[in-house]
Amino acid sequence: MDSPAFRVGFVTGATPDKWAGTWRERHRRLPLQLVPVTEDEQEEGLRNGDLDVCLVRLPINRDGLHCIPLYDEVPVVVAGHEHLVSAADEVSLDDLTDEQLVLPHASGWVPTADQLEWPPMSVKDAVDVVASGTGVLLVPMSVARLHQRKDVVSRPVIDLPPTKVGLSWRVDDDDERVQTFIGIVRGRTARSSR
Repeated sequence: MDSPAFRVGFVTGATPDKWAGTWRERHRRLPLQLVPVTEDEQEEGLRNGDLDVCLVRLPINRDGLHCIPLYDEVPVVVAGHEHLVSAADEVSLDDLTDEQLVLPHASGWVPTADQLEWPPMSVKDAVDVVASGTGVLLVPMSVARLHQRKDVVSRPVIDLPPTKVGLSWRVDDDDERVQTFIGIVRGRTARSSR
């Protein structure tokens, strides 16, 4: 009987390919399934058992979850290609105080200009709005790269804190495959032991 696939979630912008490749080289008979999730879905997928582990964007509610911080992501502003930020190498929040922020930013920062009431939208939809020349968007660089197009630019925002990506799993999950995947992410070789 085949074992069920080991399900690895990954939040938008995270890239699990290297670790998934290592898994597949070392454990050919243990199927691995990569499952894309949004930030809104990342915790729920772990808690309800749809995912065995997940590359999450922090912070998360750690109650009942383990989490290993992995790396930081540079925050960027995404604007239309004719926007003033396109002339800069990097920007500060002061440079953006008169802008319309198309989606709220996790930090809670809001420009001082009166803000329009934007309808709920996905990041892809927000990039469409920004490309039309209306407003700006603050996202991690990995998300900006995912939605990169010719009519938008992205520039690092020097005074926003970086976001962090981590590997999370349920505290009560004692599946050996979880520990094996954690070992791969931490760089253990095929011959090393925990």
